[in-house]
Amino acid sequence: MSQHPIANLQAVLDDGVELGIFPSAQAVVLHKGVQVFGGVAGNVKGDTRFDLASLTKAMSTTALFLRLWTEGKVGPDTLVSRYFPGSPVGDAGVTVADLLYHRSGLPAFVPFFADALKAHPELLDAGCPSSVRAQVHADVLHAAAATPLDAPVRTKSVYSDVGFILLGDILARAGGAPLDVLFHRHVAEPLELKARFHRLSDFPSDGATAPTGAMRPREPAPGQESLWKDVPSQPSRPAEVDDDNAWVLDGVAGHAGLFGTAVDVARFGQAVLEGAAGTHAAIAPGPLWHRALATDPKVEGSTRSMGFDSPSKGHSSAGRFIGDTPPGAVGHLGFTGTSLWVDLRRSLVVALITNRVAQGRQDLRIRDFRPAFHELVVEALDLHVLP
Repeated sequence: MSQHPIANLQAVLDDGVELGIFPSAQAVVLHKGVQVFGGVAGNVKGDTRFDLASLTKAMSTTALFLRLWTEGKVGPDTLVSRYFPGSPVGDAGVTVADLLYHRSGLPAFVPFFADALKAHPELLDAGCPSSVRAQVHADVLHAAAATPLDAPVRTKSVYSDVGFILLGDILARAGGAPLDVLFHRHVAEPLELKARFHRLSDFPSDGATAPTGAMRPREPAPGQESLWKDVPSQPSRPAEVDDDNAWVLDGVAGHAGLFGTAVDVARFGQAVLEGAAGTHAAIAPGPLWHRALATDPKVEGSTRSMGFDSPSKGHSSAGRFIGDTPPGAVGHLGFTGTSLWVDLRRSLVVALITNRVAQGRQDLRIRDFRPAFHELVVEALDLHVLP
């Protein structure tokens, strides 16, 4: 019998390792709720956890918002000033929805970790006192809330880590527990995920994590080279979160910090698909999913929904096919080389997980690999032409 074309994806993952695009990878493809592909490449196993980076925004922060919205503890119209009175975002009338849609006017990125490390170089020590970590956590949140807006609220979409740092703290306070506890209780357990945060003060010792990077702080990403200097550094422990701002927040933040497998990411994607269909209400009922997944109605041209993105026209990481037919697709990317795309029309979930930043941040070939991989998935399943 001839091999099904979907099995060729394994060779594509292996090629990615061979070409040095990433040192290791996992991928899972679900179609109509059935796993049609699962593969690993490089020196990892199927249960190896990867730093999911900004998939945290969708899988943890957005999912927790939906759960707490369902429980009536927070909602799209909740004012940020309720939690950060007297702050620029509070005074501007920014809402939780504005943070979720990335239309708050906050900048994309601020290196809060730089000042934190200059003031507290002891953060680099594995035995850093919990009192220091708590003080730094409070200082970073204060600095995030004090960040000036770059634009008026609801005038343009600017993908903002700063906004999701604030959102993570809002949800923790609204939910009455730390973000990692809420994630385990309201997302991981109901969906049977093994994903978890790697809190530095309760660091994992199981060794089941793909490498994340060599030094702390990490090298600047392209475009960030001039944003900080003279920051103390030293070699980083394996399995620490890649993102430096999440790292100074003890590894638990609204914008990054979650670790998991491609199976975890795909299961979450299936929950999104079933939530949108109204057949799975473990996180939120169908009507709330519909509101959350709809594209921002206020900012013209935005591809953002509440905590998710949709394929952009032109060169999308989802490729040419995913999301090309109404009702489209939703998903998210992660800087470490991770992605999730959920095609609502095709009932298709694609989780692609790599640790491309473990070998440095300057190689951007993942930008070409992702769309090619997704196009091969759709073509292999003969879904590229829909009736």
